[in-house]
Amino acid sequence: MVNFLVKKFVKDYENISSSKVRTAYGMMASCVGIGCNVFLFFLKLAVGLVVNSVSVMSDAFNNLSDAASSIISLVGVKLADRPADKEHPFGHGRMEYIAALIVSFLIIEVGWTLCKSSFDKVLHPNELSFSVVSVFILAASITVKLWMAYLNRTLGNRINSSVMKATAADSLGDVLTTSATILTLVVYGIWGRNIDGIVGLVVSVIVIIAGFNIAKDTLAPLLGEAVSRETAEEISGFVEKYDGIVGSHDLIVHSYGPARKMASIHAEVPSNVNIEKSHEIIDRIERDAMKELGVFLVIHMDPIAVDDEKVVHCRKMVAEVLKILDERYCFHDFRIVSGEKRTNLIFDLVVPRDAEIADDEQLAQKVNRMVQERDPQCCCVITVERSFCAND
Repeated sequence: MVNFLVKKFVKDYENISSSKVRTAYGMMASCVGIGCNVFLFFLKLAVGLVVNSVSVMSDAFNNLSDAASSIISLVGVKLADRPADKEHPFGHGRMEYIAALIVSFLIIEVGWTLCKSSFDKVLHPNELSFSVVSVFILAASITVKLWMAYLNRTLGNRINSSVMKATAADSLGDVLTTSATILTLVVYGIWGRNIDGIVGLVVSVIVIIAGFNIAKDTLAPLLGEAVSRETAEEISGFVEKYDGIVGSHDLIVHSYGPARKMASIHAEVPSNVNIEKSHEIIDRIERDAMKELGVFLVIHMDPIAVDDEKVVHCRKMVAEVLKILDERYCFHDFRIVSGEKRTNLIFDLVVPRDAEIADDEQLAQKVNRMVQERDPQCCCVITVERSFCAND
C-alpha cells in the first residue's frame, strides 16, 4: 500500500536527493494523515458519545489534534521548499523543523487539557455503557494507526526526515492510548469497574510525553547537533576516494533542512605535488559533492609529507601511543621541527566529546611522556580539540 501511494502521488519518487521529491513525499504523507485522523475523530467521537466515555472522547480529540498536526506539517513542508532569497541564502529548509516544533506544542496542550478533564472524572465519575461494537471500532482504529506509523516510519527512513519519524512515533503513542481506552470499556463490561478517569490520566501523560519527545527531537537540529557517524563517514569517504587525497579531518556539517547541508573539511594532500594540481582536485571534489551528495562542501587543503622517512616513522609512533590510550583518538596537521638535541612533533589531537579526561594539558603531557618513552629525543607540541561528530 505504501509503495502504491508513493508511485501514484510522488513523481520521480526514486530521486530522494531532490528537494521537490522530498516535498512531494511530505505532502503525500501529510494528506494521508489528515484524512485518516479526521475519519478516526468522527468515528471515536460518535462512540464516546454513545457509551458516555471521557477516555474514548479524549482519544477522539487526540486524533483531531493529530489532523491539525498534519495540516501544520503540510504547511511546513511546503514552506521549507521555498527557494533561497537574499534574506535566507541557504533556503527555508528549517521551516520543517519549526513546523514540527509547533506540532509538539499543540500535542502538549491537548495532553494537558485531557489531563485536567480526566482528573475531574476521577473525582466525579460518569456512568459508562459497554458495547462490543464500540470495542470493535476502537480496535479497528488501532489497525489504522499502526499502518500510519508504518507509513511515516518507512517514508521517514527513506528520505531521512526527522519530522516524519516523529509523526510515526506519535502514531505509535496513539496506538497505546486507544489500547488503554479499550481496556477501560472491557474492564467496565466484565467487572463493572469504572476506571475511565484513571485511564484518561494515563492517556494524557502519554500524549504529553510524546509532545515533549517530539519537541526535543526537533530542537536538536535547530540548535545545531553533532554530525552523525554515518554522515561523517559518507562525506569523509567521498573526499578520500579521489587520487591525490591522503586523508581528511575537521569535518563540520551545518544543516539548513533535511535536504540542505553545508560542510567544511580539511583534506590532506602530498606536499611534493604541485599546488595547482592539488587545487584542481579540490575544486573537482567540491563540485562532485554538490552533484552526488547534495552537500555544499568547502575544502581546506593541508599539505603533508609522505616521502620523508623520519616523518612517517614519527607519525606511526604517535598513532601507536594514541591507540593505547583510546582507539577513538586521532590526530592531524602533523609536522616535525628538528633541532640539534631534540625533535618537536607538532600536531592536533582530536578526542571525542564524551572522553573522560581531567584536563587537556594533562592529556597532552601524558601523550608526550609515552612518546618520549619510545624516543627520548622527541617532544610533542599538542593542541587538543573536540570532535564535532557524534560519539556513536
